[in-house]
Amino acid sequence: MADQAADRSKTGTTTATAAQVVAYLRRHPDFLARHPELLDLQLSPGRHNESGKGVVDLQQFMVERLRGEINKLRNDQDEILANTRDNLSTQERIHKAVVELLEAESFEQFIDIITGDLGLLLEVDVVSLCVELSDHTAKRPKHEGIQFLGRGAVDRALGGKDKHVVLRDEAIGDPEIFGAGAELVRSDALLRLNISSHAPAGLIAFGARHPGYFHAGQGTELMSFLGRVIEFGIRTWLDLPKP
Repeated sequence: MADQAADRSKTGTTTATAAQVVAYLRRHPDFLARHPELLDLQLSPGRHNESGKGVVDLQQFMVERLRGEINKLRNDQDEILANTRDNLSTQERIHKAVVELLEAESFEQFIDIITGDLGLLLEVDVVSLCVELSDHTAKRPKHEGIQFLGRGAVDRALGGKDKHVVLRDEAIGDPEIFGAGAELVRSDALLRLNISSHAPAGLIAFGARHPGYFHAGQGTELMSFLGRVIEFGIRTWLDLPKP
């Protein structure tokens, strides 16, 4: 023992004994609560009592439950971080799309950006701008990027007059809305466009080939913001009054 003490004094290190560790933990009962990661390195104490067969080891149960809670918290944290990164990425794409729209030099270019560039910027497969037929659109303007719908089609697609956004994780692309790109669509997002009191009902539709790309639990604030920018742009280019 004297030799071991001398060796420790020479190296300047001290090795704690099991008794010292136990004594320390008794003086600091919250130590493992403050350092829960240490539990992953420990073996649960299995108390075997020959006369107590069938007795539940509550201490081991509590340790295992605590480990499970820690793992759940870690998984929740990973999910929150992943959602945060996804939201930031979506926000960046929406901002780029808005800048593109604001830089359009003509109405035709504005429509081309919506039906062409937005798909690349937002990483979706199909973007469709839809307008209902009305007295104002009795004769269809010649523009490939616009889908013309029957009267009342926007309300039917959204599920009612009071609905403004619909996200569907599984959908079969509607040819009336997505035109030739309907076969690609397996998940979609539909957004009402309230352009002007002098304009027919409108709809902007985003379609993706992967089921679950859009789903009801997603936030719609950024998409609604993009919709307002599109409304404003169309209204400005066509010199229309506000709704």
